[in-house]
Amino acid sequence: MPSAGDVKKLRDLTGAGMLDCKKALDEASGDFDRAVELLRIQGAKGVGKREGRVASNGLVTYVHEGQSAVLLELACETDFVAKTADFQALADRVAKLALSQNITDVDALYAADLGGTPVRQVLDDANATMGEKIEVRRFALYQGANIEHYLHKSDPALPPTLGVMVQTNTHAPHIAKDVAQQVAAMSPLYVSRSEVPADAIERERRVAEETAREEGKPAAAMQKIIDGRVASYLKEVVLDEQPWVKDPKQTIGSLLETNAVSVERFARFRVGQP
Repeated sequence: MPSAGDVKKLRDLTGAGMLDCKKALDEASGDFDRAVELLRIQGAKGVGKREGRVASNGLVTYVHEGQSAVLLELACETDFVAKTADFQALADRVAKLALSQNITDVDALYAADLGGTPVRQVLDDANATMGEKIEVRRFALYQGANIEHYLHKSDPALPPTLGVMVQTNTHAPHIAKDVAQQVAAMSPLYVSRSEVPADAIERERRVAEETAREEGKPAAAMQKIIDGRVASYLKEVVLDEQPWVKDPKQTIGSLLETNAVSVERFARFRVGQP
């Protein structure tokens, strides 16, 4: 019978369940390498069955080399797998591949060669070994100067589950870091008001008007109420108009203006969220 230490060691190595690890070690008569093979064989049979399962855990990783950077979310089903060294190393390898080959979409990344094997097959192999659905949920590739990032751990025992990448027009790493932390905390959707689609603003105006009418607001004050609620919406979704979390008396826009910096773009990934 395998010891509890051997079972734990196999589980830590592969990410497979405790009972699966014990069974594999039993079948392999304690041969560790053979137990790993058995888990892969067993896992490979379930790859297709796991396609419909939800991968709502995982991590966000960041790699940067020269004037290129990648922010990537690799998803799995449990935080146990997310914190394994193999899963974290896999995320790093895939992100570095996207960076080195200037890949910009998930389909192209899945088809790319990673150590002689397509990324899709590498993920399927990891799926088989770890016994969970594993997928690249999304990533962003930025090229050029002045790229900064921020990674946040929701639990010290887990890898980062929230990541932000920001590109500015000039070298201002401290300001860019502040902006990245702002994006992480307040999740804006746009850099400036000019980026907000006209139909989104029109939708907010309709909602504001209908809500005000339901509340019985006077007709004479309707336009002012609608404008105020749309302005509040823009403060939520537009980075430049958000109050700075470190000093709510000023907006991010005023912080950037004071320091002669502008944000060109940002990406924000939180594991398990849109």
